[in-house]
Amino acid sequence: MTNTIAAPAKNLADREIVITRVFDAPRELIWNAWTDPKQIVRWWGPRGFTTTIDEMDVRPGGVWRHTMHGPDGTDYPNQNVFIEVVKPERIVYSLAGGKQGDRGTQAEVTWTFEAQGQTTKLTLRMLFPSVEARDHVVKTYGAIEGGNQTLDRLGEHLAKTS
Repeated sequence: MTNTIAAPAKNLADREIVITRVFDAPRELIWNAWTDPKQIVRWWGPRGFTTTIDEMDVRPGGVWRHTMHGPDGTDYPNQNVFIEVVKPERIVYSLAGGKQGDRGTQAEVTWTFEAQGQTTKLTLRMLFPSVEARDHVVKTYGAIEGGNQTLDRLGEHLAKTS
């Protein structure tokens, strides 16, 4: 597994977070880990977090409502609406979430699953409405480190299931 942060296109760079990983697993296995509610709760979120899913309808227009539970007891409710689902290549959704008392997070999130022989390149791209919104999520929620930890946990999950 390798870890890189790609440089986005110049006109979006200040509004994006992009994290890329290459996993030693077939694309279908990673797609299933992402789209199966029973699997995603085992790895979703930074270290120390757990996730409860209230609804997960992975199709265009479908809703994914879940709450991430922080190790300090803070709950982070999220409501996402799937915009595009192209099995097993791409998932795009609008994200709305955060903790109570904070303005929260809004972004368009794209996950791409690129088969590379026996490995899969997974790219997470979060596009925020403004530079300020991106900077707020990085500072308040540790979005870059949290994204990396989430992908670490996915890798650990994949190692157990393959």
